[in-house]
Amino acid sequence: MIAFTYSGQGSQQPGMGAPWVDHPSWELVEDASAAAGRDMAHLLLEADAEELRATRNAQLATFVTSMVILDAVARLGIDAAGHAGHSLGEYSALTASGALDFSDAVALVVERGEAMQEAARDPIGTMAAVLGLDDAGVEEACAEVGGSVWVANYNAPGQVVIAGDPDAVAAAGDGSRARGAKRVTGLEVSGAFHTPFMSPARDRLGEAIDRTDLRSPEGVVVANVDAGIHSNPATWRALMNAQLCSPVRWSQTLQTLTGAGFTTFVELGPGSVLTSLVKRSLKGALRLTVNTPDDLDTLLDALAAPLDDGVEAPEGEHLFATDRMVVSPCAGVFTPVPGLDPGQQVAAGALLGHIGVEEVHSPFAGELMGWLAVETERVSSSKPIAWLRAT
Repeated sequence: MIAFTYSGQGSQQPGMGAPWVDHPSWELVEDASAAAGRDMAHLLLEADAEELRATRNAQLATFVTSMVILDAVARLGIDAAGHAGHSLGEYSALTASGALDFSDAVALVVERGEAMQEAARDPIGTMAAVLGLDDAGVEEACAEVGGSVWVANYNAPGQVVIAGDPDAVAAAGDGSRARGAKRVTGLEVSGAFHTPFMSPARDRLGEAIDRTDLRSPEGVVVANVDAGIHSNPATWRALMNAQLCSPVRWSQTLQTLTGAGFTTFVELGPGSVLTSLVKRSLKGALRLTVNTPDDLDTLLDALAAPLDDGVEAPEGEHLFATDRMVVSPCAGVFTPVPGLDPGQQVAAGALLGHIGVEEVHSPFAGELMGWLAVETERVSSSKPIAWLRAT
């Protein structure tokens, strides 16, 4: 089965939206700007590294980029049965699973970023990556310091992030080296995220979460706080609130997904950190990253590749590789081309119908398997209207 993973803060980079400007999924940027009350095109195209380093900018830009990429993947007819995001990426996972509406998610990410940026001003905190030491060794090094330093991320075996007071983090780093850590590296961050230092942000964000409509997710979504699979909206409210002051259990999250039968992991976002962590944690798993439109072809090719002899394809997985959906380019009344019926071959670029006066062309060549919108139906922008099987 396929699981989508979603990047967290730190994956952002200047110009990360540029490859998507001419893609139909870029329309989400306008929707995000309206929901956030900010110029998202500026953040994704023009903001420099310094501007993107600010937490309020980094989180919003990363979330919107992941959602643009998710929309582009969905336009190919590729779906996932599972979702998980690292820190901020959990909001992407909940949105992708239908638990959050897009506009509500944007508003929450705005609140989260601003609350965390404010909380990071006092007390001052920092973070450091500890490499080559097991979880227990890092935990012992933090406990030895006696306070103000905690494990913030369990990223992969031998890769743990600690956070807290700068002096305490330095002392825990020394303790980790004494226990055999190969390297301790300071991270360029603006605060001690996922520690008690974020308590003011947690309280502020909790109020926003309580005001937001939250539904049961469709499919599997794994939580950062406990690496568990949850469906109850009330449970998710508590987990989202607790996440700011709790460690991200990413290594355990990957084990949960593997235990649930997931074997293919596709990172959707501006970075490839999560793909690297899958490589480090799960031997034999198929790892893919979608950062740009060029990666969409790679994704299709990888999912269409035959499995090794003796490996049985999971039920339904073959559909993801060859079946694609054509979506509406705008809102309006749909009228299909007369005489175009299921079973006929469609060339790439062929006219399928109209939404009002707007022509709808197929981006793919393949067999028309069926209509997903009926004649004279009023459809919204990006609604699937036709189902093709690629040839």
